[in-house]
Amino acid sequence: MIELKYFERSDFNQLIDWIETPQFMLQWGGPVFDFPLTNNQLEKYIENANKEDADSLIYKVMDKETGNVVGHISLGRIDRKHKSARVGKVLIGDKSVRGKGIGQQMIKGILNIAFDELHLHRVSLGVFDFNTPAIACYEKAGFTKEGYLRDTVKNGDEYWSLLEMSILEKEWLEIKNA
Repeated sequence: MIELKYFERSDFNQLIDWIETPQFMLQWGGPVFDFPLTNNQLEKYIENANKEDADSLIYKVMDKETGNVVGHISLGRIDRKHKSARVGKVLIGDKSVRGKGIGQQMIKGILNIAFDELHLHRVSLGVFDFNTPAIACYEKAGFTKEGYLRDTVKNGDEYWSLLEMSILEKEWLEIKNA
């Protein structure tokens, strides 16, 4: 079991250690961050987050049994007027817990916050089309594929395409109450 707790300055070094390559940085952080990840970039990232009425909530993922930080996830672009938000920065950083259902727990945790605490109507995310384990995780959690954005990000000499997915409040309630 996991628990989502606010990401803080004391968590910076752990996250920096997990981001080992420019390609992984691009996959995790998109064009917002530059490799190598630095404290200054993370300061900017959390500057206006995790406050009342913030448009971004940023979490570290804690393993309840060990107390270790095993991952990272955020809920950004929170729009309280239109009742929507976007899941991002999803990372299971501790390689020893990958493949054990942690991703599914992380997504359910962030959706609990989005739908049950913030009372949102729609949550979206983007995932690169080659990340089949993540796509399967999101579909299992109830996300629906909405669109395909071709060649959205340049990585060296190649382009990566993005799959857009979302889940609506009523779909979340059906899954949660099943």
